[in-house]
Amino acid sequence: MKLSWQNPEDIALALIDRYPDKDPLTLRFTDLREMVVGLPDFGDDPAKSTEGKLEAIQMAWYQEWQDVG
Repeated sequence: MKLSWQNPEDIALALIDRYPDKDPLTLRFTDLREMVVGLPDFGDDPAKSTEGKLEAIQMAWYQEWQDVG
């Protein structure tokens, strides 16, 4: 299954696997976008990212990051 902007929780899980020590709240949205687009399973149009979608990914990632840490 390819990841898309519509799946912030799935993207968050992939990001925490790839960047386990990264605090998601320290990232700029431009950096977060590049990290998402760079995921091997990401298959959506990079141009379809929005601030709201990136914020949803960041918050889902932060929630997972807190649970793991």
